[in-house]
Amino acid sequence: MPGGKLTHMNYESSFSHDEAGAVALDETQRNRRRRNIIIGAVVAVIVLAAAYALFGRGGGAAEAGKADQQRPHVTVIVPTRQPVDRVLSATGSLAARREMPVGVVGEGGMVTRVLVEPGQWVGAGQVLATIERSVQAEQNNSLSAQINVARADARIAQAELDRSMQLVARGFISKADVDRKTATRDAAAARVRVAEAQLGESRARTGRLDIRAPAAGLVLTRAVEPGQVVGAGSGVLFRMAKGGEMELRAQLNEMDLATLRAGVAAQVTPVGSDRSFDGQVWQVSPVIDPDSRQGVARIALSYDPALRPGGFATARIVAGSVDAPLLPESSIQSDQKGSFLYVVDKNDTIVRRDVKVGNVSDGGITILSGLSNGERVVLSAGAFLNPGDKVVPERRATR
Repeated sequence: MPGGKLTHMNYESSFSHDEAGAVALDETQRNRRRRNIIIGAVVAVIVLAAAYALFGRGGGAAEAGKADQQRPHVTVIVPTRQPVDRVLSATGSLAARREMPVGVVGEGGMVTRVLVEPGQWVGAGQVLATIERSVQAEQNNSLSAQINVARADARIAQAELDRSMQLVARGFISKADVDRKTATRDAAAARVRVAEAQLGESRARTGRLDIRAPAAGLVLTRAVEPGQVVGAGSGVLFRMAKGGEMELRAQLNEMDLATLRAGVAAQVTPVGSDRSFDGQVWQVSPVIDPDSRQGVARIALSYDPALRPGGFATARIVAGSVDAPLLPESSIQSDQKGSFLYVVDKNDTIVRRDVKVGNVSDGGITILSGLSNGERVVLSAGAFLNPGDKVVPERRATR
């Protein structure tokens, strides 16, 4: 028994020692592995950091440079305000400035001759057409004969008075007889004057059978032919333009009409013609049409065969000047919303600006509103840009 107990105790001691050694060995290996993992992680972090330092920043710069290269280069200008003529555009009809309708003045009758044609110049009082006057001529002859009779009676009365004056001195006739002879002579002389006045009246009526021009001017229309019977109710037979002067009756809205004054210059271009005629506004209508909200500006024009009354024409009226930016036509675009242009903001980004444009001239287009001072405006190629695009602006000096 004592020997068996000792053997069992040695066995347990030996087993406990081996187990403790194995446990210590495993712990050492785990620590070594943990240390290796930590070292590997640190190395990986260092490697990644180095790679980022070497390639990340350089790649970002390259990408940024590439992005800059891909931005479109656009030419921009900074317009300055300058005095620009304020020009009003209008349309209207051509007409005689002073139109003169000519009709029958006298009793009328059958037209025997028409002496003028439309487009002819006539002088004041010139005969345009004649009316048959045979009856009036016979009346004039009758009145002329009556004058001769009255004059003969007046001569007889004067002769009798002269003889009576000689006899009264000798006492052969009385003073009363002389007075009666004097009255007879005076009555005969009065009848002569009456007959002459009647003849003059008849001749004047006969003269009114001639249709005459009331003033010098240009014949515009003719509405009578030989053989036609005319009278006071026949209406207008001829239309004339006094002095040949023409005008354009330009239609303008009430806002433009309110700023317009008589005396300003204008240019008129008839439809279908490439010629322009210089004129001057001589009258601004004091009345506005309540339906169309428009009024009439009358532009005086000198005579020219190309200016035909009733024709349609456009007018360019210089109504003063305004200080406004002037841009080339290439910078202005339009769509269903109206006119607009592109500007480049401080971040080099495209921004749309809706603007109100004024007159178009050889120098460019006037911008009445919508553009601030100092803004950079895209000169051209606006159709290939969109709001929000990044660009590289290249400024061009304005003239």
